[in-house]
Amino acid sequence: MEKRFKSLSIFEFQAKFPDDLSCIKYLSDLKWEDGYSCRKCAHTHYCKGNRAYDRQCTHCRYIESATAGTLFHDCKFSILKAFYIIFYVSTNKNGISSTELSRKLELRQKTCWLFKQKAMKAMESSGEFPMEGKVDVDETYIGGQDDGIIGRKGGNKKIVVLGIEKQGKGVSRMYAKVIDSASKENLKAFMQHHIKKEALVRTDKWAGYKGMEKEFPNIIQEKSEKKGKNFIQLHRCIMMFKAWLRGAHHSVRHLQSYINEYTYRFNRHKMKEGIFENLMNRMIKKPPHTYKMIIN
Repeated sequence: MEKRFKSLSIFEFQAKFPDDLSCIKYLSDLKWEDGYSCRKCAHTHYCKGNRAYDRQCTHCRYIESATAGTLFHDCKFSILKAFYIIFYVSTNKNGISSTELSRKLELRQKTCWLFKQKAMKAMESSGEFPMEGKVDVDETYIGGQDDGIIGRKGGNKKIVVLGIEKQGKGVSRMYAKVIDSASKENLKAFMQHHIKKEALVRTDKWAGYKGMEKEFPNIIQEKSEKKGKNFIQLHRCIMMFKAWLRGAHHSVRHLQSYINEYTYRFNRHKMKEGIFENLMNRMIKKPPHTYKMIIN
């Protein structure tokens, strides 16, 4: 692979990707950096296809493009503009709205929104790097207050379980997931996916966390106290996410996608190099995410 980008600026981006062809070449190099294997017959030899950077299997004659089988699959607009969306989404500290992308790139707002949803799909956690050390977990309701709904009762609000990994006086990582209810089954599934068994896990006194000593032998339950006094860092992370959500998206309809975006960027807040490249790798490795899959 080519040398990694270092603190990629907009000027460096424009010099690297002046047109669609340069983008297709980049995707081709990235997609087949470990070698070519035909998607139909697994043959490893190829020749040139009809278009630049397509690859045709010399055994079954199947032609594959650099975007096929990726989140760029069947992109209906300029691949260069798709790259710009990935650049802005990955490098903007607080993200960027589809309305702003529409203005910058002269695309329809809905087009930008749909492709940004694909980028957020690439941002979802792989589950390969569970939290360790000191971990706090809590659940919260997210969404606007509904008429006739008092306190934390559901209504149109959604419940989210969130965990943070504490390091020193700060928070090194966080993960969150939308759940149907704060049941033991849902809470345990989240924790097993995102937390190492040996971690020092703290939760509040909610009944859903009881009886998890087998899965997490170092789990303890403490009273949250008034205004979350015993879980200050965790509640601060929750408040920061809610504030970001109100400013960036104004909705909870696609809440898990927004969580993916926020946690992806939060978990890389000390990553000064390669975040664009990291997201591009994820875009290539993820299978296509269609319009119907997004809206459903």
